[in-house]
Amino acid sequence: MPRESVRGDVHAALASRPRRQVLEAIARSTHPVDALTIAAVLGLHVTTVRFHLDQLETAHLVRRQVGAEPRRGRPRIRYVATSGPEEDSREQLIEVLAAALAERPDGRAQSVEAGHRWADALAPTRPDAEADADSGDASGVDTLVRVLDDLGFDPLLAGDDEIRLRACPFRDAARDHPQVVCSVHRGLIEQLLRSRGSDRRADLLPFVEPELCLVTLAAPDGRTLEE
Repeated sequence: MPRESVRGDVHAALASRPRRQVLEAIARSTHPVDALTIAAVLGLHVTTVRFHLDQLETAHLVRRQVGAEPRRGRPRIRYVATSGPEEDSREQLIEVLAAALAERPDGRAQSVEAGHRWADALAPTRPDAEADADSGDASGVDTLVRVLDDLGFDPLLAGDDEIRLRACPFRDAARDHPQVVCSVHRGLIEQLLRSRGSDRRADLLPFVEPELCLVTLAAPDGRTLEE
């Protein structure tokens, strides 16, 4: 699309005050949000919000994420603000680093190790799990879900043995280099559980659906937690 056309769409989209409020509500949110949530926050009718979302999407100011729901029915559509120049630079750097690591014979193992180090930086290893037991999180799963939520994965705990990751802050790079990016995430998840004293075994299943990855949790003997 010509640059002039893009600029025109942006200016037209931002000429409306309610539309700017919708965009600001999305930008302020740390997670993808749907039209119903935005309508409740702004006190607007959901049909009005959907109209503004369509205009913002046409102007490439927001993009939609289709989330898989645990129940039957239409999937929920959530929105995130598109990236600015700084975010574009960050994504380009991630892409370059992932591509370089993918070419190494030990790239997958190094990626898992990088995930372990990332987890240690986010949640320093504790010598025991007493505090987790006191808080009702002896398995470390609640902490894992909280950290994944803070990082932008939009996790949903489905039963005792599955976490549904409905978003990914590194999705484009993960699609291009899953052996690197997804391995980093696998190492992150493994180490977060280990650092909480958990003996649960975690496995990451990337892109079981176009916008969904799964984390499965099992006992040390390989049984699911519900068996």
